[in-house]
Amino acid sequence: MTQSPQKKPPSPPPRPPAPPPRAAASADGATQQMPARTMPMNPQAAKAKAKAAPPPGAVPKAAKRSAAKAGPSPGNPTLQEIVKRADEEGVSDIHVGVNEIPRFRKRGDITSLEYPKTDLNTFMSWLRECMTDEEIRQFQDHLDFDGAFDFGFVRIRINVFDSLAGPAMVLRLIPSNILTMEQLKSPEVFKDICHYHKGLILVTGPTGSGKSTTMAAMIDYINRNMAHHIITIEDPVEFVHVSQKALVKHREVGRHTREFKNALKAALREDPDLMLVGEIRDKETMGIALKAASTGHLVMGTLHTNSAVKTIERIMGMFPPAEQPALRVSLAESLVCIVAQGLCKTTDGKRAAFHDIMIATDAVKEYVIKNDLEAITQIMLRSEFEGMTTMNKALYNLYQEGRITEETALEKSPTPNEMAQFLRGRI
Repeated sequence: MTQSPQKKPPSPPPRPPAPPPRAAASADGATQQMPARTMPMNPQAAKAKAKAAPPPGAVPKAAKRSAAKAGPSPGNPTLQEIVKRADEEGVSDIHVGVNEIPRFRKRGDITSLEYPKTDLNTFMSWLRECMTDEEIRQFQDHLDFDGAFDFGFVRIRINVFDSLAGPAMVLRLIPSNILTMEQLKSPEVFKDICHYHKGLILVTGPTGSGKSTTMAAMIDYINRNMAHHIITIEDPVEFVHVSQKALVKHREVGRHTREFKNALKAALREDPDLMLVGEIRDKETMGIALKAASTGHLVMGTLHTNSAVKTIERIMGMFPPAEQPALRVSLAESLVCIVAQGLCKTTDGKRAAFHDIMIATDAVKEYVIKNDLEAITQIMLRSEFEGMTTMNKALYNLYQEGRITEETALEKSPTPNEMAQFLRGRI
């Protein structure tokens, strides 16, 4: 039997031609030809390398880096030019962001500038002016960044964040020249507070209330008049104090220390007379601050509360109920004062501070332990000779001096009904 000849397998189809070279956009918008890539060895490898498309408003890292190398787009100023103008006009905050017109906040109001909407290239060039490459990478990784930068003529606090429209940034201007308590027209009792050798001083208020400015003026007074060792632990460092009669050391979280709480614990072993702890955000920080205040150190810190009695409530709320009775005793023993501050527009177009001032007298300490906050408010109303006051009383004094209107007094009052009684002469 003869064997039939074996058939040859069919030849494979010809490979498709390579795709044409892709065009890639460069930083300046021009396109350049990229060499054609060979096909991957297997489809799974190609799928593994594929990246998901970024969500709307997100900025790819490669785009950020390439855009950052260029200057602002035509028609846009540099960040230094914007900050210089803001400093000259007495602006408190600058708001910039991709697809938004730059804005200033001046005396409480936000106004738009005549510049065009900010594109990504311009925004990233602004970041390069005030942030290092490492800080920009931190923002790209975490989509949030807090920091500070010194232009020489003014220092700025930086907050960068991502949003639906694209990345944005808010800059708070920190004057290079620290205002004195006399220039701020601060109550005379603030100087008396600075002469304490130990205890806890809290300056509180909402964002933009000027509490950092007030605390800087108090530190400046101590720096000029007392031979103290002052350690500040901030995130970031805002007002920079140059050592005068006092020795001042600034530490910034993330730059000079890894953790806020670690720096605070270490400060206890660094022979401080005064520790500025910035914002007290949690139970652990408050616990260390109270310990430092009770062991012979003067401690200053801030909280975001609107009144003296609400500050006590906030501190208690940081701790579980079982720990609160002992905490009230510890707070009463350590507390020097609580200053809650607000800002209001005056009739001459400027702004003035008004305060809740609670001095920790023996009577106040007793009511802190008893948790009788209403009794503390009544003591504050009756103890002007001790330097105490309430916000309503402070607003009423500004109204009597003709510095604010009745409408402003009612608008800024924490208790408008009581404020109305002040204005009608019933209190």
